[in-house]
Formats: sequence, structure tokens, C-alpha cells
Amino acid sequence: MFRVVRTLFVSIFAFALAIPCVSSQQAQDPGPAPAPQKLDKETKRKMKRTLKELDSSYRQWLTEDVTYIISPEERNAFLQLDTNEEREQFIEQFWLRRSSNPDLPDNDFKEEHYRRIAYTNEHYASGIPGWKTDRGRMYIMWGPADEVESHPTGGTYDRPMEEGGGSTTTYPFETWRWRYLEGIGENIILEFVDPSGSGEYHLTMDPSEKDALLHVPGAGLSLMEQMGMASKTDRFTRSDGTNLPTAMGGTPASMNEFSRLELYAKVNKPPEVKFKDLEAVVTSRIVRDQLHFNWRTDYLKVTNDTVLVPVTIQIPNSQLSFQSKDGIHSATMNIFGRVSTLTGRVVQTFEDPVSRDFPDSLYQQSLKLQSIYQKAVPLRPGLYRLDLVIKDVQSGNIGVVNSRLQVPRYEDEKLEASSLILADQIEHVPAKQIGSGQFVLGSSKVRPRLEGDFTTADRLGIYLQIYNLKPDDKTHKSSGTFQFTVKKGDQIVPGMQFTLTTEEMKQTGDQVTIERLLPLLSLTPGKYKLEVNATDTLSKQTISRSAEFSVKAPAETKTAVNAAPGR
Repeated sequence: MFRVVRTLFVSIFAFALAIPCVSSQQAQDPGPAPAPQKLDKETKRKMKRTLKELDSSYRQWLTEDVTYIISPEERNAFLQLDTNEEREQFIEQFWLRRSSNPDLPDNDFKEEHYRRIAYTNEHYASGIPGWKTDRGRMYIMWGPADEVESHPTGGTYDRPMEEGGGSTTTYPFETWRWRYLEGIGENIILEFVDPSGSGEYHLTMDPSEKDALLHVPGAGLSLMEQMGMASKTDRFTRSDGTNLPTAMGGTPASMNEFSRLELYAKVNKPPEVKFKDLEAVVTSRIVRDQLHFNWRTDYLKVTNDTVLVPVTIQIPNSQLSFQSKDGIHSATMNIFGRVSTLTGRVVQTFEDPVSRDFPDSLYQQSLKLQSIYQKAVPLRPGLYRLDLVIKDVQSGNIGVVNSRLQVPRYEDEKLEASSLILADQIEHVPAKQIGSGQFVLGSSKVRPRLEGDFTTADRLGIYLQIYNLKPDDKTHKSSGTFQFTVKKGDQIVPGMQFTLTTEEMKQTGDQVTIERLLPLLSLTPGKYKLEVNATDTLSKQTISRSAEFSVKAPAETKTAVNAAPGR
């Protein structure tokens, strides 16, 4: 199918990545490549200042680590970023765009790239680091050649007929041949010569440059020169950039000066990025917040070592691009999410295409609504990074979020509680749907109201789990009380405080799930706070959770509707 984001994010995260979007996906046709953006003088001056002022690690990354493989557009984008956080996001998406499988924790392209740098430094150094040499540059960009013909001391050389034939003596040289290079073609041959004998081979377009007898009169003659059909001085009157002897039968197409110039230009150009879909994510680091969306994470205990983390995303329908066909207005989003450790190891990813379809009669009304999506991921307690990318398929607009994710640890022998979720919908699901699907927590469907905006016509959904209630030694039943209080400012709202017990709820185990729908008809418009205090009457422990919400007149709020999976 497709992939959202990842990267990210991109060509971002990143930046016309942008998001990223991310990739072992089947790539969508990116269409014609956009024309390079022309930079004004002020932007160029700012980029020069930025390069000088970059922290050493970012400057080294740009001017050494990826200098041969970063495209001009990416380089310009990187130098227009303002913060180190954006640069970190860009670098992450830069590697993701080039990975063959961005879902894997280890980036194969990145690992291979740094392996190549290490190899060139070990094998091609010659007074300068190996990565700075021409052989090092070609090796880093295109990888090891399929065939290498090496002449480390030069010596006698029998020219092929396309180079004029005959024998001569050469400087040290190497010929590298690739059977195929993507974006260039088949049977690619490059030649490197060391005329100084210093060990520093340089890439040449002129096959005669390795001829050590080129400037020695009467030495190293070609076949036609030996037969008196050509003069060695003719070599220095050629206009094709070489000093080759005249070849019998004419010059083959492979030796044509324009073919050689084209090849030279192509091999010096950064290799094409495999996954064009991530370019959007890279750009989003510069054009940020093209799509505005709300999101939240909640935490519910599964086991002592596992926490269920529902990630909920909500986006206004008015920000989506709808297309009309046969009386139906349709919009599609690609949603990508990734949870990774602070060291960069990916522990969870998710991605979905989600669609919204409305008939003509409901289209204008639908633009006032919001679409909501949720993915629940199990995680171990700890500190993570959460990356979210949303891409509007029709417009290409992208929204990106990068956030710290602290998954709590639920201790034994201690009264604990899940997140307090304020919902606009709480209902039981059929047995076959228990524990699966969007918004399903256990046996109930709980749809959060992200902004906490309700109307007087709504009922406030309250969902909370309490853990580690102590059982009675004799009855083996727990005993707890749960007090609910609605406040406006510091004042308790009359009639909006009540208490429930485990006995009334008919839940007497060590875990209790609170599900309540609280009518709001008696509340006046304004901002409120819900407090829930849970007390274990046997262990005398108490834990509290609170959440703010607002109440408006019915016409003032925007209802959320489920974002259905894409077709």
C-alpha cells in the first residue's frame, strides 16, 4: 500500500519530507521532480552564517559524513532550520528516507554508509583521509565496484584498440567497473590515476592521463603512429579533452566526449533517494504545521511489566481536501506513528490510511466536525519518543508531532490508577470485539473528547481504572469508595458531588473499572474540573485523578466522528 511518514519523517521530518511518507511501503508515484527552489541573496547569506555557527557535530555531519550523498535541496533545507531539535529530526528522516525498511530498529543504509567511510579511510588514505579522495568518494557514493583492475606500480600497458592500440608505460592506475548503477546505467567504467606516485589516485575522464610516455617523443607509439599513418603530435590537437592517439576505425561511442562528460556529471551527483514519499516529511520541518491536529496518550495497566498506551489523534475535517465524485465527497489521510527509545531503537510503529466520505447533503455540515483516530500500543514502562505524521493524500499537506512519552510503572502493593479519560461515548461492545478495534478498552468502547469541550446537551463520559485494591483476608473481596466532584474554580458545583462503592458497582476484585456518564444539563457554560478520589478502605490508601473540561451551548462545539479505515 503506501507509507506515511516516516520518514517522518522525514524530507521531514525534515522537511519537504518531510514526513516523512516513511517506507518499506510500496512507493507511490512521486510524479515529476519539483524544480529546485531559487534562493534569494538574503537566504543565501543566512545559510552561510548558519553554517559557520553550527555546532561542530552538525557541521561535521553536513560537510563530512553526508557531503557526497545529500542533495542540494536537502542541504539548503538543513541550513534553513533554526533549532537543534529540528536538525535532529531532519537527520533522522534523512536516514529513514534511504533505508530499505524504516520499520526495522537498525537503519541498513546508515550502517552501510558509515562502513564505507571506514573502509575508505583504511584503504585509500594518502596524506589526506580516505573519504576525501576520489576513490573514497566514488566508493562511498556507489559502493564497491563489481570488478577492479589495479596497477599499483604502473608498468607496461597494451592499449585497447579504442585507445589507439600499441604499447606504452603507465603511472599507477585503477579501473573500476560496475555492471549497473541505478540512475546511471549499465557497464559503468571509471578510471583513477596516480601520476605523482604519492598514492593519491584521482578520477580522470582522459584515458591517456595514465600514459607515462605521453610527453616523450617517439616513445609509447600507437599502431597508426608506428605505421606512419598518424603523428604523436596529433594527440595534442584534439578538442575532446583527451590526448589519446588516433584510433583505427574511428572513435567508439563509449569514448565520445559528450558520453564521457555525461558519465562524469552523473557519478559526481548524489545518488537518487529511494523513497520519494518521504520528501514531504523533510519539508515539513520548514513548512511546519500545515495540518493542525490534537492528540493525547493514555495509560492503562496490562501486567506489572506492560502498559497499554492508546494514542488518539483528532483533526478538523475543514483541514482535509475533499474530492467530489458521484455525489460523494471523499478525503483520505495517511497516519504514521513511531515509538522509539532515546537511543533511537524503534519499538513500535503503526500506520493506517483513514478516509472520510460524505454525501452532498451533509458535506457542508461535515466541515464543522472533526475526525478521530486511535491506535493502542503495548509498551514497557520507561521514557520514549513519540513521532506522529499525518498526510492529506489529496493536497500533500503534512502535520508532524515529535514528543516525549513517559510510560508509568505501576507498583505492586500500592494503590494505582490509570489515566482519567473524559469521553463523549462509552458503550459496551459485542463479545467478539472485546479488546480489539479503535477506542475499545477491555469490553467497552471509550471515545475520548480531546479538547474536553462538551455541551449542556451532552453527557460527560468518565473512564478510570483502579489497581491493587487490597482483598479482605476472610472474604477475599476488596472494598473501596470513589468520590466524584465537579468544581468551577475552587467551588464545588451544587449537586455535582457523589460517591460510589465497590459493593454498589458489584466489582470486588483487586482491579475496578469506573464507567459513568454524567449529565451536564444543570451546568452553565464555562470551565470546570472533575476530581476523582479513590480510597482503599482496607489499606487506607488514596489516589486522585483530575481533568478539566468546558461546557458550551449545543451549537458551539464541534463533534468528533470516527476516522474509518481507508478503502
